[in-house]
Amino acid sequence: MSIRTYVLNDLSAEERVEILKRPRVDFSSILGTVAPIVDAVATRGDDAVREYTSKFDGVDLEDVVVRVSDLPDPVLEDDVRAAFDVAYENIHKFHAAQKELADVDVETMPGVRCRRVSRPIGAVGLYVPGGTAVLPSTALMLAVPAAIAGCKSIVLATPPMKNGEIVPEVLYVAKKAGVTHILKAGGAQAVAAMGHGTETCPKVDKIFGPGNQFVTAAKMTLQNSEAMVSIDMPAGPSEVLVMCDKDANHDHVAADLLSQAEHGPDSQVVLVVTPDVDLDGICAAVSKQAAALPRAEITAKALTHSYAVVVDDLAAACAFSNSYAPEHLIVNVENAEALLPDLDNAGSIFLGRYTPESVGDYASGTNHVLPTYGYSRMYSGVSLDSFVKYMTVQELTKEGLDVLGPSVATMAAVEGLEAHRLAVTLRLGIE
Repeated sequence: MSIRTYVLNDLSAEERVEILKRPRVDFSSILGTVAPIVDAVATRGDDAVREYTSKFDGVDLEDVVVRVSDLPDPVLEDDVRAAFDVAYENIHKFHAAQKELADVDVETMPGVRCRRVSRPIGAVGLYVPGGTAVLPSTALMLAVPAAIAGCKSIVLATPPMKNGEIVPEVLYVAKKAGVTHILKAGGAQAVAAMGHGTETCPKVDKIFGPGNQFVTAAKMTLQNSEAMVSIDMPAGPSEVLVMCDKDANHDHVAADLLSQAEHGPDSQVVLVVTPDVDLDGICAAVSKQAAALPRAEITAKALTHSYAVVVDDLAAACAFSNSYAPEHLIVNVENAEALLPDLDNAGSIFLGRYTPESVGDYASGTNHVLPTYGYSRMYSGVSLDSFVKYMTVQELTKEGLDVLGPSVATMAAVEGLEAHRLAVTLRLGIE
């Protein structure tokens, strides 16, 4: 389990572009697999969800959707409950603080008032994976801001356990965070059920959450269909870029790299170092830790398309990171805060020696549903804004229209839109 190494200055322009690429996902073939599932759910509703859940998960469902209020509280170990309570409080605090930043009220000129007002998205669907790893943390990341935003219908989809029940930790989070319905299904069939609606699953307006390539393909399919549903962001396999200096602890750097590599075989981890860093020491730590991991086979596959790159200095490291645009960016250097102004493209940034990516995944308060595959150049991670939409409002007094109206009338005339011009001039009593 080793990491191949590049020296940035030794690479041609073409090679530099090449190493920025992610492991390729062939969505053309995946879409062909997903389309019949989405169509079947759209046509046959709950029966199709039952059929695919039996086929793919080996679970025969009675109730496809359950109301959270009808379910008893799950039994959890005290320390598990306490840990999720801590995470809930931090995530709630961080996302609640964003509520104060939403609305705008400006008088652009005397008598002309312009506002932006927010409204919650009425119905949202939250996808919580449950394949190779159970992820109640994702339920927190999605349900907490949805509830703070005021979404009336919050549907959480997650694969059931073999007995047809919901993972207790996921159920605990769902009840605590205000989820209204749980859809006991995963994969493309769950996404389709939320997008189209079924006999028991409310139709949602927007679908959130990470998932495998089939879940991603289903989200993409629904976004471009008559379902009239939007999605949070494009998403690919999980990834991290770790930037470190010579004083970074080798074991810490290795653990940060492996914490993403263990997500899945398509995950990618990138290490960026300056020439004075003991790269061999870090690679040795990676090999030792990776071999001992329970998910060592998955991790080994992820490391085959991961790499380290040696750059001249920390400024060059920041430039490379901006070009790569990682989902997670760990800055394990002295005085990491000083580099923040130079970092432009990342889903979430982890500054300093004592900030592993794990804290953001679970409980620091920031959201872990983030853009991957280089999309952090133009997309943000999930936040409170993701669950609201904004309307602009304008209100003019007569005096305001007296001042602004002639300019509007002139512009309408230039564009040849006579009715637009008349809507103003008739009110002003001018030709």
